Amino acid sequence: MRALSLLEARVIGVLVEKAHTVPDSYPLSLNSLTLGCNQKTARDPVMAVAEGDVQATIDALKLLSLVFEASGSRVTRYEHNLGRVLALPSQSVALLCTLMLRGPQTTSELRTHSERLHRFADLSSVEGFLDELAGRANDKGGPLAVKLPRAAGSREPRWAHLLCGDLDASRFAAAADDDDFVAASELAAIKARLGQAESELTDLRGLVERLYRELDLPRA
Repeated sequence: MRALSLLEARVIGVLVEKAHTVPDSYPLSLNSLTLGCNQKTARDPVMAVAEGDVQATIDALKLLSLVFEASGSRVTRYEHNLGRVLALPSQSVALLCTLMLRGPQTTSELRTHSERLHRFADLSSVEGFLDELAGRANDKGGPLAVKLPRAAGSREPRWAHLLCGDLDASRFAAAADDDDFVAASELAAIKARLGQAESELTDLRGLVERLYRELDLPRA
């Protein structure tokens, strides 16, 4: 499979995420998928893409069998096929999704951020699936994740996905003071909890909007 663009990775990541977080609204319409791509929480980088760009991306992903149209709906809806195309278990798909949506992260961050997609028993379980992604054989398409060099002063190395091609891992290494790192880690944990709460609120709002439309209820 060829390397994906940043927007292609975002589209797939959103489809994987929403399949777990808003199953009643999944598969997603073009409008819902675009909103998920432009979501300001739990996204790195934050994007501002138009529906036309997302539609063109969907068309490109359909050629790779990574996305397909769902049947039986008046509105065209889309779902991902990532696990089947890459022959990956759901745990690996959850980790790749989290990396595609949030960028490089430590093992502990991945366990926290992917909890709504798959609840890992412990950090060693997360590391096991990351090692499998990093050690994926070339005859199966090659590695899908890489462990980045640990930055000076940091306690944990971060991981990144390789669905968008190889990375220059050295550019992610940066000097950091231990105290600054601890403070940044605490702030990141707070932001992660806030982002998760805001993401859940966004999903609930979407579900309420859908119920209003389907039940043809008047707005207060």
